[in-house]
Amino acid sequence: MDDAAKSNFEYQKIIAAVGLILMIIKFVAYYLTGSVAILTDALESIVNVVAGFVGLYALYLSAQPPDRSHPFGHGKIENVSATIEGTMITVAGAIIIFESIMSFLNPGEIKQLDIGLAIVAFAAVVNFIVGRRAISKGKKTRSPALVASGKHLCSDTYSSVGIILGLFVVYIAMAMGYDAAWLDSSIAIIFGVIIGYTGLKVIKQSIDDSMDRTDEDLMKGITEVLNAFRHDDWIDIYGVRAIKYGPNLFIDMHIVFPMDQPIVHTFEEEMQLKEAFEWKYGLSSQISMTPVPCNQMFCRYCDRNCFNRVDEFEIHLKWTPETIMTKDMHLPPRVISIDGSINKDD
Repeated sequence: MDDAAKSNFEYQKIIAAVGLILMIIKFVAYYLTGSVAILTDALESIVNVVAGFVGLYALYLSAQPPDRSHPFGHGKIENVSATIEGTMITVAGAIIIFESIMSFLNPGEIKQLDIGLAIVAFAAVVNFIVGRRAISKGKKTRSPALVASGKHLCSDTYSSVGIILGLFVVYIAMAMGYDAAWLDSSIAIIFGVIIGYTGLKVIKQSIDDSMDRTDEDLMKGITEVLNAFRHDDWIDIYGVRAIKYGPNLFIDMHIVFPMDQPIVHTFEEEMQLKEAFEWKYGLSSQISMTPVPCNQMFCRYCDRNCFNRVDEFEIHLKWTPETIMTKDMHLPPRVISIDGSINKDD
């Protein structure tokens, strides 16, 4: 287990432990108040706990080294974990809506709302701090499971804030002698819908990751590395593809080299390129480079002195995320002249 994977695993332990403690606290708040809105928050915490331990197992398995059965490693389990978590969030939203409707039709007594509000507020602050940290770490280490856990905690925070604001209105109304029990259930329904929508978004993201959808931020970072560490013998780069397997990153590309470059120099270029990506993305990144010999059409893009030159050097190719992802090399346009008789016919 490398340092990044170990750090993710340890932080997921914190997420699981915090989720368990906050779940107990929220159910205590529901017991004290009888508020169905607080019950929705407590029910979502059950999902937090289960998802936290699912994510913990996923990160443990994801960090295992490649073996004969899984030559690319076990990182894809994080996408499975994110899908499970998204499904659980969606189901929790549906359960919350159902319970809220039942409570709306048969409202119960709400009591000690001031204590309940304080407990939910405390849980919201803790969730937000832990969730934002999880998202930050997950993005930095390319961990879908940790990012999903962080987004789940943050969505729990946002719903808690909404519930707090709504219940504060209920508290004021009750203090003034009004019957506001119906508002408690209405608030819960609204946030049940929000929670369900969040779950669907997590599912969509995990499906995109499973299908290796292009990560625009990642391609931008790869382009920055290629431009920053550019060597004179890199005439053109194209066909760049990147696949994420949990903490592991696999990058494949074609590089056009001078046709007379020895293979030993090509190998050295690949090793230096590997070091550049390890500097950017850590030791879990792997490079597969296909060397392509240049032809005389590339002379205007190459300033190397050689016996095969037919055109003067003009400019080095500029690489962008869009250009490096093209499947073909970037050959210069060919100017074709036609004689006067054809021009006249046109």
